[in-house]
Amino acid sequence: MTTERPLRVAIIGAGPAGTYAADILSKTDLNVSIDIIERLPAPFGLVRYGVAPDHPRIKQIIVALANVIGRGDIRLLANVNVGEDISLEELREHYDAVIFATGSFKDADLDIPGIDLEGSFGAADFVSWYDGHPDVPRTWPLDASQVAVFGVGNVALDVARILAKHVKDLMPTEIPANVVDGLSGSPVTDVHVFGRRGPAQVKFSPLELRELGHVPDVDIVVYPETDYEFDEASLEFAETNKQQKQVVKTLTDYALKEPGTASRRIHLHFLQSPHEVLGEDGKVVGVRVERTALQGDGTVKGTGEFIDYPVQAVYRAVGYWGTEIEGIPFNGAKGTIRNEGGRVVDESGEHLQGYYATGWIKRGPVGLIGHTKSDASETIANLVEDAPSLYAETKATPAGLSPDNVLRLLKSRGVPVVQWADWEILDAHERAIGEPHGRERIKVVPREQMTEIALSRSAHNVSP
Repeated sequence: MTTERPLRVAIIGAGPAGTYAADILSKTDLNVSIDIIERLPAPFGLVRYGVAPDHPRIKQIIVALANVIGRGDIRLLANVNVGEDISLEELREHYDAVIFATGSFKDADLDIPGIDLEGSFGAADFVSWYDGHPDVPRTWPLDASQVAVFGVGNVALDVARILAKHVKDLMPTEIPANVVDGLSGSPVTDVHVFGRRGPAQVKFSPLELRELGHVPDVDIVVYPETDYEFDEASLEFAETNKQQKQVVKTLTDYALKEPGTASRRIHLHFLQSPHEVLGEDGKVVGVRVERTALQGDGTVKGTGEFIDYPVQAVYRAVGYWGTEIEGIPFNGAKGTIRNEGGRVVDESGEHLQGYYATGWIKRGPVGLIGHTKSDASETIANLVEDAPSLYAETKATPAGLSPDNVLRLLKSRGVPVVQWADWEILDAHERAIGEPHGRERIKVVPREQMTEIALSRSAHNVSP
């Protein structure tokens, strides 16, 4: 399809979901102009701020994302907070369509007594801290020798591993200096990870679980006498599902190992459901779990038997949750924007013309990054199908559709917009300060400092 002017599209979020959507859209037959608008001064979203620093192989995804945004046909407008710096209504004056790719960054709730006690934390907040997210405090309370982690997914493993790992073994990574300082003083000796179902139902990936057993001076403890059980459905699933078969084999290897002599331990508990966080003087002093029993079909049921564990801190890693965007229909039961195939819809199923969603904010925080590509493909296919009506019904004025007009508006409001060339300056700075320490980079974490460095030699001055 060709037209006299390009279809103007804004994608909110510069993580994998937004970047893949931009890449796929740019390769369609549409004459299109794409801006990726990012709230933070740096792109890459959850890959930069949600992947543990000791997993550099996953961070190589950033290379692929950078190749897309940096090739010149897609514009990055970072350090712009939609809803504050510019409203959705104003976006529609400058763009024919808006795609939400804002992800899921909040912790899902865990509704048990005591979860709000001092010393109880969301895993997402802790991940943001150790990944140097610019919007979180630079310090974290690490005064517990015994810790509980609720959840049996990769985030739970990441939290347990970072808590238990000796800081010297994190030094080759891009871990921020303030996180090194915080972890250096941690007195932790034992981290207990709890899952309500059996070992065949855990959501660990095989590689993550195997890597856990190679952390220096950290023993992995599994309890075969009490926690390591399978029913008929569990055995069948573990045998027929290739990934779960590898997970069960690794867990079995851990269970058969003799007790070690490491100074720190990660305990993997199965068939134990969080029931209550115990407190004293407003602070966490323990957790109470209920033992569960497999029912033959892979499901579990509480037995009425309770076990107390003394811990001084609790982390809930029971999932991420999307953030509601004012004026956009939200599914409060799923933590996602209401949509059908990526088209944003109201409660009656009517499409909100010009609005789309992709990634976790579209389908919820499940699946791997590869699933994000298929999400984007579906959303973009529907946007392309809608293109004639987007041209016809756009709220944008011909003058407003000039790409520079968005920059002029933001500049008039004093918003320090970070574009791709500016990000490259910040990227080079982080790599330069990491090099003398034998590290690929050291993140610059305060937002103001990031922005100042990025814009120090800005080539994107637009006249008002």
